[in-house]
Amino acid sequence: MTEGLRDDPVVVRQSLRWRWVGTFMLLLLVVAFPVYKAVESSRRADAVRSQEVALISSGEQLWAINCAACHGVNGQGVSAPALNSQEFFEGTSDEQIAGIVRGGVPGTPMPAWWNEYGGPLTDQQIAEVVAYIRSWEPTAPSCPDWRTPSCSGLGA
Repeated sequence: MTEGLRDDPVVVRQSLRWRWVGTFMLLLLVVAFPVYKAVESSRRADAVRSQEVALISSGEQLWAINCAACHGVNGQGVSAPALNSQEFFEGTSDEQIAGIVRGGVPGTPMPAWWNEYGGPLTDQQIAEVVAYIRSWEPTAPSCPDWRTPSCSGLGA
């Protein structure tokens, strides 16, 4: 019975038509994927930049409310270490900064800010504060004694 279908001109014509449609779709995908990859990589980079800007902006607000009184508006240090310094950034990873913010520094006035430790900030908010602090790095002044409040050489 299948022998008869292979010889049927209508079936042959429909089969040939579907082969052409399949070949066309395959070629369309082969061409579309590299184009999509080129466009998508720039979109992803833009999204990452946009997210970083949003993190920094939110972090700036949180910094002003929670941190500036001790560390200074620009991280120059008032009664706590001057975090806006090349030496601080060179020796401290984002994970370390987040850990200090989360748990505080025992034996100092620096409290635990993480809500899991009784503080007011969530993980997202801590990430925002860290992004804001890290945003100072490109223009951070040299301050070898950054652990000292009001490090010499840093402006208010």
